[in-house]
Amino acid sequence: MEKYYPLFWLLGVVFMYTSVCIFIVLIMEGIKYRITSMVLIPIAAFLPSILFLQNVHANRSIRFLGFFGIAFLLLFVYYLVAKNQYKDWKQVKQRKEFFRQTILHEVLITGSIIFIVPFVWMLTTSVKEESETFKYPPVWVPTQQIKIDVNGKKAGLSTMEINGRTVEVAEVMENEDGTKVVQRLKDGVPAGEKMTVTNSQLTQKRQFDPKWENYTEALEFLPPETHKGLLYLWNTVYVTLMSILGTLLSSSLVAYSFARLRWPGRDALFGVLLATMMLPAAVTMIPVFLIFRALGWYDTLRPLWATSFFAGAFSVFLLRQFFMTIPTELEDAAKIDGCSYFGIYWRIMLPLIKPALAALTIMTFMGSWNNFMGPLIYINSPEKMTLAYGLQLFQSAHGAEYGLLMAASTLVMMPVLIVFFFTQRYFIQGITLTGMGGK
Repeated sequence: MEKYYPLFWLLGVVFMYTSVCIFIVLIMEGIKYRITSMVLIPIAAFLPSILFLQNVHANRSIRFLGFFGIAFLLLFVYYLVAKNQYKDWKQVKQRKEFFRQTILHEVLITGSIIFIVPFVWMLTTSVKEESETFKYPPVWVPTQQIKIDVNGKKAGLSTMEINGRTVEVAEVMENEDGTKVVQRLKDGVPAGEKMTVTNSQLTQKRQFDPKWENYTEALEFLPPETHKGLLYLWNTVYVTLMSILGTLLSSSLVAYSFARLRWPGRDALFGVLLATMMLPAAVTMIPVFLIFRALGWYDTLRPLWATSFFAGAFSVFLLRQFFMTIPTELEDAAKIDGCSYFGIYWRIMLPLIKPALAALTIMTFMGSWNNFMGPLIYINSPEKMTLAYGLQLFQSAHGAEYGLLMAASTLVMMPVLIVFFFTQRYFIQGITLTGMGGK
């Protein structure tokens, strides 16, 4: 029977999505057409499923399949009945639209949950005790053992069986062999002799209590000369700002030249530029390293941002597509008024491509902030490391302490999330408008 449990889970998921889809469509139709029965009956269809859960004691996969299987059967029967009552073509079209929107949102919600689960696990693990990190099923709400004062010292509160009764005990001390010395409590006060018990005999009493100390401890583990990571932060901010400045300046100038100026071989060179996107970074890694070493830039921050002042192919392509959507009449009017090519670029073109510049800024920020390969190749001194490289070294030293590691990862990733959260509108606008119109 156990070999069929995965099949039961799969069928249960299919019934779950189908029943939820039918349920939402019926509810939406009932609200739109003000039919009370189309709202109440779908809700009542889940009552037999609830009774099934209360009265049937079986494996979780069977209970899951039975719950949504019964709900799907009842909802589908009622849907067929309701479908035959309303045959107006407008209602049929509206029902199809309801189904389309519901299925689309189910897919999007499922995808978002799949992608957000690792992120939520990282956040919760960053404030959990080590004992809760690898529990199965996973612990999503961080808790800590309740502490009480025993003779001026903090002791963990637990329960255990004594003579068939469940009593509260205080964990006074832990021995070297893993056993614990406990003392029975009466009305919250230690009473009775101390006993030595094993961990299996104790059940900890826990409460919701995030362990925020993981963040401070993670910073304290960093070398003192980094000033609790502030030196890594400054190096990363400096490299990121220089990369953004270089990318926006160089890429916009080159893209303006390819999009608005006429010169021999323009289209051929643009094709060559796009062809460089097909060249793997590993091919140019060693030659670029030799160039920077010959310049005396090894073990400095310059190699991490200097290449951004030489326009990248993707950045040029993105901005060129925006430049090509701008009407030529604006450029001609500026020429009549005596504006130079650089003046047209600076005063007219750049303000009109702000969405593309914003999108490029966000992408450059995320790429530079999370850059690990660059510091790994060019940086040797600890005081010149960036956050991404520092996080890797932290993982090498404290990889087994997952609470501290997740806390450090959250601190490194949080600026990227904040920037993307507040600028996602410009990012999406810049991507979706690329290539619209133009020549």
